[in-house]
Amino acid sequence: MENNIELNNVSKKYQDFELKNITFNVPKGCIVGLIGENGAGKTTTIKSILNITKSDGTVKIFGKDSKKDEKKIKQEIGVVLDDSFLSDYLTAKQINSIMKDIYRNWNENKYMNLLKKFNLPKDKSIKDFSSGMKMKLKIATAISHNPKILILDEPTSGLDPVVRNEILDIFRQYIKEDETRTILLSTHITTDLEHISDYIIFIEKGKLVFNLPTDELLENYGIIKCSKEDFLRLDKKDYISYKKEKYQYEVLTDNKNNIRKKYNITTIDKPSIESIMLFYIKGEK
Repeated sequence: MENNIELNNVSKKYQDFELKNITFNVPKGCIVGLIGENGAGKTTTIKSILNITKSDGTVKIFGKDSKKDEKKIKQEIGVVLDDSFLSDYLTAKQINSIMKDIYRNWNENKYMNLLKKFNLPKDKSIKDFSSGMKMKLKIATAISHNPKILILDEPTSGLDPVVRNEILDIFRQYIKEDETRTILLSTHITTDLEHISDYIIFIEKGKLVFNLPTDELLENYGIIKCSKEDFLRLDKKDYISYKKEKYQYEVLTDNKNNIRKKYNITTIDKPSIESIMLFYIKGEK
């Protein structure tokens, strides 16, 4: 499978935080979810890909060095970051005029249609937009030059469920239109990823925990619910972490079929992406 983004040993050291040897690929035609708690290193990873943060290691985009070919590469990338590049005193109409000069493939019709779809006024200052309206404007701006890669940091935060679903549909359609495209999506709303992502990358305390196909993750992982006696029978290498509840133990495993066969334990729940993440972060080892 060809990749649109390749990271190899990407590292960045700050006074109180270190991103350590992050290595992963983002294949063509895929939506990849990037998860982790606040301060885990997701935004540093994204900014390293975009060369906003100067990091060690190598980043290749479309097989090219992201630093040497930055100008050419950025024509093909759409970006939504938390700290917006859009001045609050601009209107959506003025943004259209600016973007026409920046992106050679800027599609004015597409942009205006998205403004209409999102019910965004053309002549109102961005400072008078709600946070949800601002996010929709960022997304409309990011995809209106038909980029091959979309990189999004918390694109659905602060949006109501109806608008979130609209935006997820736009992401699905964006990939469907051209299967050489890629979306890398960082979000706290992990339920969104269960519906649209092909892969999940989990970063915790600056380290890569796993990079797995979403269906494989949800199929193989399980939460065992068992008594203290059954818990004590479990070999530590057969589970990742556990929580001691009032009347039982809850245990995360990445191989639930092995647990069924080896220990004859059948009470194993299917986990959500959020519960898997929480077991890694909060569970006892």
